[in-house]
This record gives sequence, structure tokens and C-alpha cells, in this order.
Amino acid sequence: MTEADRLAQLAEQEERLQFTKFDNETALALGQQLLTAARDRGLPVTISIRRNGQRLFHAALPGTAADNDAWIDRKSRVVDRYGHSSFFIGTQFRAKGGSFEEHSRLDLDLYAAHGGVFPVLVRGVGPVGTVGVSGLPQADDHAFVVEQLELFLNS
Repeated sequence: MTEADRLAQLAEQEERLQFTKFDNETALALGQQLLTAARDRGLPVTISIRRNGQRLFHAALPGTAADNDAWIDRKSRVVDRYGHSSFFIGTQFRAKGGSFEEHSRLDLDLYAAHGGVFPVLVRGVGPVGTVGVSGLPQADDHAFVVEQLELFLNS
């Protein structure tokens, strides 16, 4: 798959995976689903769900470390700044022939365009928060979040 093909796929995910509303109860239910799925698979991930900068759900499973919290924060800042998934932004820079690290002009201690954090999109409103994981390779982090959003939104 080319970077352009991946970018189209990531854009389609963001168009499709949108909420009609997103409140504290929604965040807690989604967080519990992510936590259960990660536990069932034995995944060493940290999970974070935020709305308007407030952390509504956070869990760190065995095999994670404080570095995973920092990665989620860095990836979440990218989503907050650009309104797209952290994987989308990293892919967008690569599709243009460069890298986020080389060309974003942002502090890499604060921003990371690696997969794993997805925007919480409310249809008709836009991005209102983030849902993310850290602990797996970036494509796997992203795929896990997308899979769980698909299940949650279609249940």
C-alpha cells in the first residue's frame, strides 16, 4: 500500500467513525470496552480518552511504563492541533516525501505523529477529544483503536 492509499484509508475511517454525542458516560463505556479487549488479548497498552483537554478515562496494563503516558500525550497533541489521527498526520507528511520530525517545525518532545490516537469526532460538530493507546507498534496501536471504535459505534 502506498502512503497515498493509506492516507485515503485513514481519511475514510475518520469520516465513518463519528459519534452523535460524546459525554463522560460515553467515554467511560468506550474506555471499559478498550480495557476489556486489551486485557483479553494480553496487550501491554496504556489507554487514554479525553474530551476538550480533560482526561475522562486512563488505564495502564501490565507491560507499560510512564513512557507510554508520554507517548499518548505527544500523539494527542498532534490530534488536537491538526484534527486528524496521529497516524494520518504522520502518513500525510510521508506522502509529501518528508517526515513529521523533519518538517512540522514542532517540538518533538511535545508532539509525535505516530499511530495510536484517534480524534473523537462528533457528527456536525467536529473533533472534541481523543481516544488512544500506546504500547504496540504504531500501525497496531492505530488498528486496535479503529477496531474498537467500529465495534462501539456499531453496537
